Amino acid sequence: MKEIKVTSLEEFYKEAVNFTGKDLEQILPPGINKEIGHFNIFDIAETIQSVKQKAEMPYNRRAYYKISLIRGKNRAEYADKVMQVQKNALLFATPKVPYHWVPEDENQAGCFCVFTEEFMIKNKSGVVLDELPIFKSGSYPIFEISDELTEELNHIFKKIKKEIASDYEFKYDMLRNYVVELIHYGQKLQPVTAAHASQNASSRILSLFIELLERQFPIESPAQKLKLRSAKEYAERLAIHVNHLNKVLKESTGKTTTEIITSRIVQEAKILLRQTDWNISEIAFSLGFEEVAHFSNFFKKQTTFTPITFRA
Repeated sequence: MKEIKVTSLEEFYKEAVNFTGKDLEQILPPGINKEIGHFNIFDIAETIQSVKQKAEMPYNRRAYYKISLIRGKNRAEYADKVMQVQKNALLFATPKVPYHWVPEDENQAGCFCVFTEEFMIKNKSGVVLDELPIFKSGSYPIFEISDELTEELNHIFKKIKKEIASDYEFKYDMLRNYVVELIHYGQKLQPVTAAHASQNASSRILSLFIELLERQFPIESPAQKLKLRSAKEYAERLAIHVNHLNKVLKESTGKTTTEIITSRIVQEAKILLRQTDWNISEIAFSLGFEEVAHFSNFFKKQTTFTPITFRA
């Protein structure tokens, strides 16, 4: 089973250096720091040049939010649904919902901005991204838009580009307001009709399930904790019924959803037991077990060893 690496902001900027041809210092917004989260804006045409060179999209996995104004023929693939756009689109991406964005012609243009949850929390309006309809799990937030609306939205992106380069003391407050404005534009739109493409649906479900699974690994500190543990939680995140997810995975891999999840947790448990000095309680907590005894019973059932015996 292929492991797919999460695209963190740091890795995103490694890609950005390639597709912009600029140094990292030139790409980072002036004055950005961890206290205010992160925000930036990019040109889609530059991104496409990088995609052509690598023959793949670099943003299938994201650890940040993204709003894109896209000009050109595209499709976005979500689990068992394909969203087709013929001309102009406004696309919202959240770390919680994996998808594939696929350009389908040479005439690609537009802009996209990337930002973290911490950036928006600083907004005095109290916006909580995951409470907004546009960013809730189970939605398909790509919207086909008219030329007129495209120009309106392009004007907002132009203001963002101008403001991010300014030395205005409160520019990040203005940028948050522009992001909120884009979000409200999106929430007023009706989603593109989802076309059920059954021929490739199973492979997409498998691919995106693996993305969600691998997004949680590796566990890098005792404070990190798995958020998705059950088949039902994965199905909800993919916006499909748990029975359908089980059926697809069983047919594709010969294993149930629970068996795949369990196998990956055991794999990570072995790594943590052998390669860290964390105590058993810390490892149990990071893997989603509230009680050490539950973790010990789970590990022994899967490996025939207790965690202490395996570590020894």
